[in-house]
Amino acid sequence: MKLADLAAALNLPAPERNPEVAAVTHNAAWVQPGSIFVAIRGARADGHSFAAQAAERGAVAIVGEGWPTGSLPSPLPYLQVSDARAALADLATALHAHPSQELKVVGVTGTDGKTTTAWLTRHLLRAAGFPTGLLSTAGYELPGGELQQFPAHLTTPEAPQVQDILREMLQQGAQAAVLEASSHALALHRVRGVAWDAAIWTQLTREHLDFHGSVEGYFAEKRRLIEAAPFAVLNADDPWTQHLRGVAPQEVTYSAEGQPADWQASAVQQTGRGLGFRVTSPLGQFKVDLPMIGGFNVANALGAMAAAAHLGVTVEQLQAGLASFGGVPGRMQLVPAGPTQPRVIVDFAHTPPALEKALDTLRTTTEGQLWVVIGSAGGNRDPLKRAPLGEVATRCADQAIFTEEDYRETPLEDILREMERGAREAGQGNFQSIGDRREAIRAAISRAKPGDTVLLAGKGPEDTLERDTETIPWNEAAEAEAALSLRGS
Repeated sequence: MKLADLAAALNLPAPERNPEVAAVTHNAAWVQPGSIFVAIRGARADGHSFAAQAAERGAVAIVGEGWPTGSLPSPLPYLQVSDARAALADLATALHAHPSQELKVVGVTGTDGKTTTAWLTRHLLRAAGFPTGLLSTAGYELPGGELQQFPAHLTTPEAPQVQDILREMLQQGAQAAVLEASSHALALHRVRGVAWDAAIWTQLTREHLDFHGSVEGYFAEKRRLIEAAPFAVLNADDPWTQHLRGVAPQEVTYSAEGQPADWQASAVQQTGRGLGFRVTSPLGQFKVDLPMIGGFNVANALGAMAAAAHLGVTVEQLQAGLASFGGVPGRMQLVPAGPTQPRVIVDFAHTPPALEKALDTLRTTTEGQLWVVIGSAGGNRDPLKRAPLGEVATRCADQAIFTEEDYRETPLEDILREMERGAREAGQGNFQSIGDRREAIRAAISRAKPGDTVLLAGKGPEDTLERDTETIPWNEAAEAEAALSLRGS
């Protein structure tokens, strides 16, 4: 595509030079010959300072919000915009020829439950015969392909990668796609340009306040997805939903807790093998079985069913799809164990409400003691949740081990001290701190008895662990298996 065509997509006049454009990026290290380099002003650096590096690597044009005063402009064509991040998304969307317009796209947002809801929606669509791609915190999948990981624990990659993956989904035969839309992705325009067909709202709890500043700011960014979609699926059990009613042109509601809603669950039964419940919906009443642990997954299933039904999935297909669901990596993932070993569960729960739900769920099916291994992220990630995590862990579990979880540049002892404070101020003493996560996992599993349950919380499916400035490969389930192996059957 020619530079002039992309300038037109930004409502800008054609530049004097009109080279062919092959790619667009905001990272100078990712520039390849024929790229447009978008210079974004960040909190730590101005992208314009990397313009020379981008030119050396073969960039054919620069896009930005204006050259910094006193700096030497690049000899490359320069397109000035009011919002560089929005321009990055618009350029990527145009360069990839608007792939989402050729797909049925479901977006999922919320704090807790969005990954499971996204995977359930993807599975229901696939089981009904729609080749479907997926973008989630656990990675991304092309239709029929294996799960692949994103770098740096991004819930949603940057806009050029989103558009590139959507285009690749189409090339692999996709008819639909399910995308998790995080608050960061919405605020930073990573999913700008995606043509949504439906949006699912799970629930809102305290998270990412380091970035958004307040719960209200956090909600406002997530609301963007509902504003952008023609059809909304809203959780009637979430108090924030009252601020979303009527935002989308069409909507349905769902409830797992008896609230008035279009999709409702009743007669919920939990067994060691999963959930069974009755659904009342616009499609009529019917019974479903879902092989997942945790009563909270009833709400996730309702949201997924409502979205899938909107895209044409029938009752019979919903029933068969839920019954065949294989689960989500790192979401209440049961680690294989011997008959005399404790039950070990890997879960992504990393907020106090999510951890409490996970522990309460496991308590109902645990014969012996309930253990939890939990950490809290460092850097600028919401430090106010560290003490509440310590309180929840020690109140809801019999034994808690506090450990690392991507502490980055924050001193690990500071994080552990805050978690310990939360436990002590709640009058709890059933904890210890083991800074090395591998050692913490092995300590819990070696001490647990047959009939006990050990929850490894916080990392879930993530494939790296961040220690200060170092990032190491990590596989929580594999670490659990190794610890069980050392313990013996």
